[in-house]
Amino acid sequence: MTAVLQLGTAAERGGERAEAVGDFAEFVRMSMPGLLRYGHALTGNPHDSADLVQAVLEKVGSRWDTVRRKGDDPLAYVRRAMANTHISIWRRRRRESLVADFPDSGAVAPELSRLENEPLWQALRELPPRQRAVIVLRYYENLSEAEIAHALGISCGTVKSQTSKAMASLRTRLGKE
Repeated sequence: MTAVLQLGTAAERGGERAEAVGDFAEFVRMSMPGLLRYGHALTGNPHDSADLVQAVLEKVGSRWDTVRRKGDDPLAYVRRAMANTHISIWRRRRRESLVADFPDSGAVAPELSRLENEPLWQALRELPPRQRAVIVLRYYENLSEAEIAHALGISCGTVKSQTSKAMASLRTRLGKE
């Protein structure tokens, strides 16, 4: 009798897993374009954006049941994870590595993104990661200050101050050109 109950429980868990996988696949299908846009704005190029989205979705996919059970907005959770992951990557890459010789300068690929030479994208790329995330969510994704604070796990006051600092920096940089 106990073995039958255990098999029934395992079958129920298998059904829940299948439902969770289907849920996650639907979530990814519906939110992928927005996540790629957000990632592009964070990283500054579409290739790093795709890598960032893939890395975060791998992590979130393995915890999808937990994310679903919490009842919070999964899109906000993924955006926050993207911002945190991007900041971690940025910090790791920012460390200086010394080399004996200067590397040869490579040829620039002709298929550069059409936005690479836009002054606004160049100015956005120079912002610190948190300021860039706040600006992208506010003006590109049209989220409110409260939604941004929830998505990034910061206070509304921090959203306002980061927005103010970023806008001042963008005005200064774009005003020079």
